[in-house]
Amino acid sequence: MLPDLFILIAVTLIPALELRASIPWGFFAMTDIPWPLVVLVCVSANIVLGWVVFAVLGPIFTFVRRWNWFDRKIWPILEKTRHRIHPWVEKYGEMGVALFIGVPLPGSGVYTGAFGAYLLGLDRKKFGIANIIGVLIAGAAVTILCLLILKGMVGDESWLARLFLKIRS
Repeated sequence: MLPDLFILIAVTLIPALELRASIPWGFFAMTDIPWPLVVLVCVSANIVLGWVVFAVLGPIFTFVRRWNWFDRKIWPILEKTRHRIHPWVEKYGEMGVALFIGVPLPGSGVYTGAFGAYLLGLDRKKFGIANIIGVLIAGAAVTILCLLILKGMVGDESWLARLFLKIRS
């Protein structure tokens, strides 16, 4: 079971997948692990991931901004992330970051949430709280969806079941 838990953590660490993929993977591909443990491991790994990403951004940007190519090629991409998260923060404050992290949509999650929060100048404590709330929102949403599919509340022929149960095929 320990190797399976490491696989769940590894899937959680993949950008753009995070717990939105690791929880369904644990539910439907690793049926020998109880679902509460799957959720606990994936949510915990995602929270720690957000903290680590936010913590290393400062030193990394300080180092790489010394090169002109970074400012020309990479910094504009990071500015796009800032522009995507800025309306959420303007409307909802720091909890906008939590909502941005928690909404299970493509391009949201702890990686982009941490980038956006860093670029907007949020301090570590405010980001930490927003990160926890956002990951809990995403974890609850994905878990509820997986439980609905697992318990048969969502039909076998629905697009949701086909999306998540494709892992078994």
